[in-house]
Amino acid sequence: MKNGVTIGQAAAFVGVTVKTVRHYHKLGLVAEPDRDSSGYRRYGSTELLRLVQARTLASAGVPLAEIGALLDADAATLATALADVERQLTERIEELTERRDLLGRLADGDRALLPDRAAALLERMPGLGFPAPEVAAAREGWVLAKALAPEGFDDYLADLEHALGDPRYVTLIKRGAEAAAWEPDDPRIDELATEMAEHYLANPAHLKIVTGMQARTEAATRYQLIAHHGEEQGSAAAKALALVETKLRAAGVRIPRP
Repeated sequence: MKNGVTIGQAAAFVGVTVKTVRHYHKLGLVAEPDRDSSGYRRYGSTELLRLVQARTLASAGVPLAEIGALLDADAATLATALADVERQLTERIEELTERRDLLGRLADGDRALLPDRAAALLERMPGLGFPAPEVAAAREGWVLAKALAPEGFDDYLADLEHALGDPRYVTLIKRGAEAAAWEPDDPRIDELATEMAEHYLANPAHLKIVTGMQARTEAATRYQLIAHHGEEQGSAAAKALALVETKLRAAGVRIPRP
């Protein structure tokens, strides 16, 4: 029997493919053995050990570009390098875990883009009589608000939770939702805007739902994007909100202008 084994046998013994062995040769991780008299390269114990070491490091997550240096390193250097690889793998695991958790939240609908507190409010709204389109509009508006004014979003949710416990506020907001189906010249729009403005002025805690978020945006543009999200320009809903803002400004309430 000739000394050593063929590349196919070496790959099988080590647990890799012939293609991998050749790739290790190309990278300089394992030296190619000399050919025998028959023209075949014969892998002895030295090459097999090197292949096992390279495969083990690669399986542990060490980048191929770094394996060569580790194979030739002393024990202390190897230990330090492996500790660094372990740290990188731990960070990668944490990142993948976060992605997995996000996928789980995506499967849970609202909780993918909103905190549990907001999702709970959305689940509560249908029971208060809010139609599905209004709940959907609230969901989109909150996602936008959380992104554009994250520092004020928790306070906004707290103020809204409190206000939704007031039947008068709920009735008023539901009427505002109904205005989406009105014509822009409907005389009820001015009546609704007046009633809403008077309610906010008489209930400072509810007024914070309007002013609290915009006070933290630092720019009128952000407030406008949040407050008027989903509104069709010139619609009854847009006209009603604009009237409410005008009436509040006239009463001295700071509301950013477009």
